[in-house]
Parts: sequence; C-alpha cells; structure tokens
Amino acid sequence: MELLQRIYDMTAIGDIIAAPESLLMIFLAGLMLYLGIVKKYEPLLLVPIAFGMLLANFPGGNMGVVKVGDEMELLEIAREYGIMNFIYYALIKTGFLPPIIFMGVGALTDFGPMLKNLRLAFFGAAAQIGIFSVLISAVAIGFTMEEAAALGIIGGADGPTAIYTTIKLAPHLLGPIAIAAYSYMALVPVIIPLVVRFTVTKKELLINMKQQDKSYPSSRPIKNMNALKIMFPIVIGSVVGILVPSSVPLLGMLMFGNLVKEVGAITGRLYQAASDTIMNAATVFLGLSVGATMTAYAFLNTQTILIIVGGFIAFAISIAGGIFAVKIYNLFAKKKINPLIGATGLSAVPMASRVANEIAIKHDPSNHLLQYAMASNISGVIGSAVAAGVLISFLS
Repeated sequence: MELLQRIYDMTAIGDIIAAPESLLMIFLAGLMLYLGIVKKYEPLLLVPIAFGMLLANFPGGNMGVVKVGDEMELLEIAREYGIMNFIYYALIKTGFLPPIIFMGVGALTDFGPMLKNLRLAFFGAAAQIGIFSVLISAVAIGFTMEEAAALGIIGGADGPTAIYTTIKLAPHLLGPIAIAAYSYMALVPVIIPLVVRFTVTKKELLINMKQQDKSYPSSRPIKNMNALKIMFPIVIGSVVGILVPSSVPLLGMLMFGNLVKEVGAITGRLYQAASDTIMNAATVFLGLSVGATMTAYAFLNTQTILIIVGGFIAFAISIAGGIFAVKIYNLFAKKKINPLIGATGLSAVPMASRVANEIAIKHDPSNHLLQYAMASNISGVIGSAVAAGVLISFLS
C-alpha cells in the first residue's frame, strides 16, 4: 500500500482533483491544437502556443510561467523554476523575440504591390482605428491606460507587435493578450467575411480593380522597381527612426529583413537565415513560452474575458474602419476601389489578402484582387508597428 501511495503521489492525478480548473485549460489547449492542425488556422503559431499551454497546465510539471523576483538572475530562474521560465524571461520578457520575428517577416515580404499602388497604403493606416477605439473604451470600463493600450493593439492583427507592446506596457497581461491576438489572426477567414457581410454592398464587391486600372491608367509608372525596393526599407527605417524612435525595434528589424531580401545574391545567406533558420527557431520559442503563460490562475478571471471580448471588437472595428475609409474615398474619386481592399488593412499578412481575394472571386470569377489587397495589407504591418511605437512613447 505504501508503494501504491508513492506511485499515486508521483502522478498529477491528486493535483488535478484538487485543482480541476486545470482540466479546462487542457481542454482549451486541445481546442487550439485542433484549430491549428485540423483546420489549419495559423498552424505555425497556434500549434506551439497550444502545446506550451498544454504543458503548463499539468500540475507538477514545472512548465508554467510564474512571476519571479526582479533581482533573480537567469541561471537562478532556470534552477528554481525550470526551462520554460528561463526561455520566457531570457527571450520574451526582455523583448528580444518579437523584433527577431519581424526581421523574418520583412525577409518574407514583398513591398512591390504597395509601391505600385501607394494610394492603397493609406487604408492600412485607416484600419488602425480599432486600436484607439478599444483603448478609449477599455479605459472607460476600468483598465489602466497601459493595459488598455496593450488590449487595443490586438486590433492591429499582428501577434509580435501585440506581444512587444504588452511586454513594455502591461507584462502581467501577456498571456491572454497573446492568445487573443493569435487566435483572432487565425480566425481571419471567419471574421473578415462576417464584417464584410454587414458593411459592403454587392455592387461594391463587384468593383473590378483591373478594369479600373484600364479605365484610369497611372500617369507615373515606376521605371526602376528594383532600385525603389532597395531604397524603400532604408528610407522608411530612417524616417520612422527620426519621427517615432520607439518603433525602431520592430520596424527597423522589419526593414532590415526586407533589405537583405531585395539586395539580392550578395546578401543571400543573410536572407536565408532571417527567413528560415532564425525565423523558425524564434517562432518555436515564442509560441511555447507564450503558451506557457496561460495557466488556470492567469487565465480564468474576469479581466481575461474582457480582453478576449475587447480584442474581438478591436479586430472587427479595424476591418470596418478600412472598409469605410474606402467608401469615403470612393465618394470623391473617379477611379473606384473595392472596399475589400480596406478590409485587408490588418497586419495578418497574407491571410487577409487571400480571404479578400476569395470573396471577390466568389462574386466575380474575373475579379482578382490579391495584388491590390496586398498593398493595403502590407502597409497595415507598418501602421500597427508605428501605432505601437506611439503608444509606448506616450505611456512607458
């Protein structure tokens, strides 16, 4: 009997019975794994986050992220609190991984569609309205300014930006904000059609951008696109560095990643590392450690529910903001724009563009919007990073 008792004490069964709320978190982790693996909703992000969440909620596994003393060194954290806390405090809490991931995103991004259609880039800025709308609302219901800013940034639909902003302003909310941001990014194929259904008419959905280009051709064609692509990250990085220096860790790394891509063969090894090896490793560590913050104690409270609801509202307002910005533009312009392009002002690249393109083709098989939607979509990445920099400057 003593042996059986020792075997029972070795298992997590007794701890689970004593704290059954961990079962709910394990169920939520399983649901997220299902969405990532079976439904293929952002699997590169949801799978590691969900698995980190799963590991963190097995009692006694010592894999959940906990609050440690500010004076503790990394070696002490590793010894006392385990590997996951070491990864979290070394790579996440320091703000190291989000800029590294932005470097990889930059290396995978082609700014060509945006440079060819610069007027469409403004709708990426308009889509950031969700960030500031929810910020004001969150303050009104009791969140601090810092917490409200971290909540509102979910409306930018950019996981690394949301994580980076939260680390700087409200690190105690990192778990629920990261889960909300990445979950809604994964649900872009559901949320965009839902918002479009209530905000865009069938006549507007049938606006064909290629026909508009033929009817109103550009008077200033770009003569040397390759040179422009190389100059763009240098110029944008410099301008943002002067105007919003707090955005440089994110936007600067984004532009560096893009620069090594556009320079060509002479920086090919750097491009390969940024877009492949480094990016993949950073994504694994980010996902696992962020998921590990989602323990029952941190997640199951009223504040988390408000964050999830507020994040959805911010997301929906951002989509609607881009759509209505296009509608207003069309009132005064001869060359019309399909409002679906405004819906892609989010940073969820390229999923938002693919979703908009699928909706357009559904109504008109010849109406291919992908390259136009990418112009707004890519500018949304820049817009959300700048918005995050502004918030950090004012509130930190």
